[in-house]
Amino acid sequence: MQFAIDGSTKIKHTLRYDVVIIGAGLAGLYTALNIDENYSCLILAKDTIDISNSWFAQGGIAAAMSSDDAPIFHLEDTLIAGAGLCDKDAVGVLVAEGPLDINRLVSLSVPFDFNEFGDLLITREGGHRKNRIVHAGGDATGRETVKALAHIVAQRKNIAFSENTCFYDIIKDENGAVSGIVVKKDDLEFYLIETRKVVIATGGIGQVYKSTTNPSVATGDGLAAALRAGAVIKNIEFIQFHPTGLWSAIPEDREFLISEAVRGEGGLLKNKEGVRFMEGTHELNELAPRDIVARAVFKELQRSGEDHVYVDITAKSEEYLQHRFPTIYEECLHRGINISHDWIPVCPVQHYLMGGIETDLHGRSSINGLYAAGEAACTGVHGANRLASNSMLECLVFGRRAADDINKTLRGKQSTLKAAIPAIPVRKASDLDYYALRQEIKDLMSEYGYVVRTGKGLTYALSQINSILTQLQNVYDDKNDYMETLSMATIASLILTAALARKESIGSHYREDS
Repeated sequence: MQFAIDGSTKIKHTLRYDVVIIGAGLAGLYTALNIDENYSCLILAKDTIDISNSWFAQGGIAAAMSSDDAPIFHLEDTLIAGAGLCDKDAVGVLVAEGPLDINRLVSLSVPFDFNEFGDLLITREGGHRKNRIVHAGGDATGRETVKALAHIVAQRKNIAFSENTCFYDIIKDENGAVSGIVVKKDDLEFYLIETRKVVIATGGIGQVYKSTTNPSVATGDGLAAALRAGAVIKNIEFIQFHPTGLWSAIPEDREFLISEAVRGEGGLLKNKEGVRFMEGTHELNELAPRDIVARAVFKELQRSGEDHVYVDITAKSEEYLQHRFPTIYEECLHRGINISHDWIPVCPVQHYLMGGIETDLHGRSSINGLYAAGEAACTGVHGANRLASNSMLECLVFGRRAADDINKTLRGKQSTLKAAIPAIPVRKASDLDYYALRQEIKDLMSEYGYVVRTGKGLTYALSQINSILTQLQNVYDDKNDYMETLSMATIASLILTAALARKESIGSHYREDS
C-alpha cells in the first residue's frame, strides 16, 4: 500500500511552497525559524499549536552549560543510557552544538528560569551525572519555549501556518524525489501541496497505547506516510515508558506526567509500605535511566498486586514545590493530592519513541527531499534508551541542521516543480468501526508490547494487528478517523515486528524470554 488516499479522492486546491514542515512543536518551529527568509515555508499543525508533545514537555532541555560540565561528560551519559546503540557521531554533534542553540533561545527571549545572579538555573534528571537541565516556568519548559518561538514565527513574512490540517501522503516524481504532499484541511477538503522539501516533525506515536503522555493527535501519521513512500524506519521497537505517569482510576486520553525533575529534586520512589525499592537496583537509585526505573516499578507492581507506586517529595516545603513545580503542584491539588504532604501515586506510561524515520547528521531521510526532525526522526542519538531531556535538544540541533541543508540545496535553484498524483486504484468503501479497532490496537500493544515483552506475546499480538491492518488497507474512507486508525495499525505492526526480530534485551526493549 503506497497511499492512504485512493483513486476516488478529489483534490480541491493546489498550493506551492519551497518548504513544508509537518508539525508545529519545537522541532517544526525551530526548523522553520532557520529556513532562509527568501524561501516560502508552510507549517502544518494537525490540531492547534498548543496540542503537541513539545507543549506538554515539563522537565527541560539538557546541555552542558555549567562551569563544572563539558560536552564530553554529556556524551558519556548519553552513550551509557543508549545501551551501546547510539550513533556516536550524532551524539557528538548533539552535545557539542547544543549549548549554542540554548544560547540562541536565550537571545530569542525564551523565558528560561534564572537565579538571583542572572545565571541559568540548572538542575539534574535521571541518567545525568551532572546538573545540566535548563528549564522554563519551573515545569513548563515545552509550553514556554513553543509559545516564544510561535510568536517569532508569526512575524516572519515567509512563513505561513495552517492548523487543523491532517497529513496523508507523500508524492514523488519520476526520479523518486519528493514533489509534493496530500493533506486534508478541517476534515473537509483535500489539498495537493507542491514542494521539493518536506520536513516531518509530527512527534510521537503514543496513541497506539492505552496509557500515554502523548496528546490525542499522536497517531503516527508522519511515520506511516514516510513508510508508504519508501523511507527507512529504524529502531522503532525502542519505546520509552516513563516510570512516573500520574495514576488515575479513570482512563484518560493523555496521562499527566510527574516529571523526572521531581526525582531530580529529591523525590523518592516508594511502595505502599514506604519501602524505597530502587535502592540496590542501580547506583543512581531513583535517578537511574528510565528503562531501569520503569522495569523496577513494573516488577514491584507484579510483586505487590497493586496498580501504582508512589513518589514522595514531602521533604520539600510547600512554598518550594509551588515555585519549582507549579504545573504539577496545581494538577495534583486539583485531584486532591497536596504533594507537600501526600505521596503522589504513579505508574509507567508510554512516553517517547526512540526510533523513527532514519536520518543522517543533516536530517535527511532515504528519500531525496524528505527530512525528519524531533521525535519522528531516528537521528541515532538515543540508541536503545533516551537520556532525560535530550529530546528537546535533539529538536533544536537537528532541526537547525535540516534547515541549513535545505537552505544550501535550494540556493540558486529555480523551481519548475509540478507534482502529479499517480493513478491509484479505487478501494471499496469502508464500513469498519474505527473506535473498536483503535481500542483493540491499544489493548494488544499495552498487553504485549509494553515494558516487559515475550516472543509468544509479540507473535500473537502481531497476528491480530496485521489482521486489522489488512482490513484497513482493503477499504477506503475519506475521513480522518480512517487515516489515523490506518496509521496506528501500521505503527503497531512495525513495533511488534521489530520487537520480535530483536531477541536480546537491550535498553527499553526487554524480553523476558531472552
